[in-house]
Amino acid sequence: MKHELNLVVSPEEASDEEQIKIIAARQLFISANNISFIKILKRSIDARSRNIKINLKLQVYVNEQPPAAVSYKINYNDVTNKKPVIIIGAGPAGLFAALQLIENGLKPIVIERGKDVKSRRRDLAAINKLHIVNPHSNYCFGEGGAGTYSDGKLYTRSTKRGDITKVLETFVAHGADENILIEAHPHIGTNKIPKIIEAIRNTIINNGGEVHFNKHVTDLIIKNNSIKGVVCTDLENNATLEFIADSALLATGHSSRDIFELLHSKNILIEGKTFAMGVRVEHPQALIDSLQYHCGINEVADKRDYLPAASYSLVQQVLGRGVYSFCMCPGGIIAPCATAPGEVVTNGWSPSKRNNPFANSGMVVTIEPEDLKEYQQFGPLAGLRYQQAVEKMAWNAGGQTQTAPAQRLLDFTTNKLSSDLPVTSYQPGVKSAPLHALLPEPISKRLQIGFREFGNKMRGYLSNEAVILGVESRTSSPVRIPRNPETLQHPQINGFYPCGEGAGYAGGIVSAAIDGQKCANAITSFCNK
Repeated sequence: MKHELNLVVSPEEASDEEQIKIIAARQLFISANNISFIKILKRSIDARSRNIKINLKLQVYVNEQPPAAVSYKINYNDVTNKKPVIIIGAGPAGLFAALQLIENGLKPIVIERGKDVKSRRRDLAAINKLHIVNPHSNYCFGEGGAGTYSDGKLYTRSTKRGDITKVLETFVAHGADENILIEAHPHIGTNKIPKIIEAIRNTIINNGGEVHFNKHVTDLIIKNNSIKGVVCTDLENNATLEFIADSALLATGHSSRDIFELLHSKNILIEGKTFAMGVRVEHPQALIDSLQYHCGINEVADKRDYLPAASYSLVQQVLGRGVYSFCMCPGGIIAPCATAPGEVVTNGWSPSKRNNPFANSGMVVTIEPEDLKEYQQFGPLAGLRYQQAVEKMAWNAGGQTQTAPAQRLLDFTTNKLSSDLPVTSYQPGVKSAPLHALLPEPISKRLQIGFREFGNKMRGYLSNEAVILGVESRTSSPVRIPRNPETLQHPQINGFYPCGEGAGYAGGIVSAAIDGQKCANAITSFCNK
């Protein structure tokens, strides 16, 4: 017999399979010897009080053989000679769209301006150690997109957008740990996700799809208001190429500014939208553990025997705007994520074990149209120009390298230039700067108030042990590329499908992947007409 059971246990009990069996047997009024197998369906942490609990949802098998191991592998058909579909961008939206197209019997041709996951590493080393930014291969551009080397967090609130389970199971089928199907906040880790992305690429190729790296899309081929293909520059030999198809999915991510410029120059409709900007804040992980697990610093090591590195999520309305944490990385590292010379951009990531000594998070403010008045001459690109201006400020304040301007957190809230800075995880280095004065006032003033409020919510959070780095500016796209809500096509171009974060329809790995699947199904309907 099979039972579904919800348990609330201590962290120590949750780490002991035998203890879980004993507690489950007690709940079912049976002997533990009668339990043949327990499968954990969901697991979450409740740390709202000192008495921390783990919530478990279990499937308990009583006097019954354990279930056979589940295979998440999908048997795709060969689409070598099927109708082609161009996919611009090999981030999660593009890759999951490609898999869905193969499942639907169409041939994806994936075009990526950046390099494959292994080759990208050299360019990441160059930006970290030599302050050299490759505008085509960096933390944002390349196989797997921004999520490949900036964390691999899979948590999403987008439950109404599509099948989250299918996305997670696809990751498992390509090498991710099955725990991502269980955890309330699933996470793969930057050290593991590159191999998974490589496995997805191999699935696409082995089933008849194509994946082309170092191919930068520079123009669209449009005839009679219909997409007919794309023009690319082959970055390896500077040759011009064309890829021809009657449908194309645009999944270039939130930082492909040249694509926004291209569409605008061709009078293809794009729209400005709200986005967010701010700073990245870093604390000692032990401090965050002590605050979230309600213990002294000297007790943290004992807590961490049974609990992961603690995270947090903070939000506050300040002067009519949202101020909130974004992409919180426990046991993480701050990374330089500029996509062009002359700008400084920060982001964060964590390895799978989340065992680095620092915790970092973006802390951002919503940017509204009223903040963009001096950029209105740029029309729908006003937000993009605003981003660029703030990133250039950070570049200048850091000394015109990838060194980031930084300030101790408490000093920032009191308008004080920090006389020295703590050690940080940001490899290119930091330089003391008055970010309270350098950031645009709508951002700096709200951040100052927000940090004080967060200090009231988490006593000890507002501390000069913490440091802020400028700037966190790529939380989302400042541009939306409109699409018909029913067909998902651009309203001006038949067969052209804006998709994912860059088009303004997603906000993270899972939601982008879901949007890719959704657009792939729409393309299938279009191709089958």
